[in-house]
Amino acid sequence: MFEILTTDQMYDADRKTIDGGIPGDVLMENAGRTVFEEIIRHWSPRSVSVLCGPGNNGGDGFVIARLLRDEGWSVRLGLLGEIEHLGGDAATHAQKWDGATERLSPALVVGADLIVDCIFGAGLARDITGDVADLVASVNDSMSVVVSVDVPSGVDGNTGCIMGCAIKADLTVTFCRAKPGHYLLPGRQLCGELVIRDIGISDQIVSEIRPTCWRNDPVLWRAGIRWPGLDGHKYHRGHLLAFGGTMMTGATRLVARAARRSGVGLLTIVSDASVLPVYAADAPGTMTASISGLEALLNDCRHNAFVVGPGYGVGDSTRSLVLQLLHLCRSTVLDADALTSFSDDPSTLCFAVQGPTVLTPHEGEFTRLFPDIDGDKLARARTAAKRSGATVLIKGADTVIAAPDGRAAISAVDAPWLATAGSGDVLAGVIAGLMAQGMEMFDAACMGVWLHGRSGTDIGPGLIAEDIPDHLPVILRELWLASRK
Repeated sequence: MFEILTTDQMYDADRKTIDGGIPGDVLMENAGRTVFEEIIRHWSPRSVSVLCGPGNNGGDGFVIARLLRDEGWSVRLGLLGEIEHLGGDAATHAQKWDGATERLSPALVVGADLIVDCIFGAGLARDITGDVADLVASVNDSMSVVVSVDVPSGVDGNTGCIMGCAIKADLTVTFCRAKPGHYLLPGRQLCGELVIRDIGISDQIVSEIRPTCWRNDPVLWRAGIRWPGLDGHKYHRGHLLAFGGTMMTGATRLVARAARRSGVGLLTIVSDASVLPVYAADAPGTMTASISGLEALLNDCRHNAFVVGPGYGVGDSTRSLVLQLLHLCRSTVLDADALTSFSDDPSTLCFAVQGPTVLTPHEGEFTRLFPDIDGDKLARARTAAKRSGATVLIKGADTVIAAPDGRAAISAVDAPWLATAGSGDVLAGVIAGLMAQGMEMFDAACMGVWLHGRSGTDIGPGLIAEDIPDHLPVILRELWLASRK
């Protein structure tokens, strides 16, 4: 259930299921019944207005209205357009509704304790305007509980963008699998509680569609975790070089602590000799080395991974260092200043990426590095990953991770506490630590984001960046114990 399907993929799944012998009207009945079941599970009988559009989403609404009325609920049904203009399965279920059908209008909101939004589904192709926009405003201004079917009307199922205006739901019930718009902002904020229900589309059919996007979850990457063996030693766990600046030393210290907590065998902070005492004093298990000895450090193949950017400084020296590191084709994480240093010449960075590399920009850094890439967050991450040859991670409340081959994952955790100074430095350190241990770059990025988000939800209010590394052993132990079952 972790696959994410586009609207076209969902239409394909419907078609394949129908071709396999389950009629479309049965799928619609199943869809309406699952929404009905969620409604009666959440709420006791009350006055309901079911708002139906002219397509299949509206057909689901006729099913829901009939089942609620048969259960003894007080139901009003409004339809956008004329009932005789309905076609296909929607027309079939409209014929089974023997109650009144009203014109869709704000009047349906008045007196309704619960509103079922079946106006438009995930495939809405144009902005909501005019009378329907007025209705949306009335729903959002009301005190009614709102249940949306598939997606809140007005939310683009593929992008999470708002098509003119959109309904804000308390509960959204979708079918078979979630769509990108359920997890990408701002759509995610309008879904309320998201429930995914089975309506008869098999896992085999989903597999045949070959999804390339997933909700970020351990099921996606846990097979790639490199747990230590009894016969192992520290060099089996990798030796990460973290490059530290001379001014904002705290950033690299957070990177180092996070990487070590992720399981890396050894870590050395490389910086100017003048600040090495600051780094050395931070933690007894962290080693230090002068940047003046960089050539010798890089010639040692045991130093198998690099992380550079947090607190390092923006400029030509940073550019030169990054290009030198990328030339070695070892596991590399580039964040913050390492990315911004290429804002005026991003093609040079993209051309230099040869080995396993992860770029971890926030939205501002991404825009500076890829100013010509537009569209929704998922599309932008995929385009940047394909262009650069790196795994690209666009940070935020809806973090997207994209690999050069088109695979992508969306983080769906609610952890606003992570919006604090140093949080991104910790994430860079975790990912670098996992890559140093031999984890594939896309898996490492996904796992790092998941660990980071899980820490945010576990710790909660009052979180500071320093808390995250020290919480990692709790979560890693949980994953390790699960792997032994």
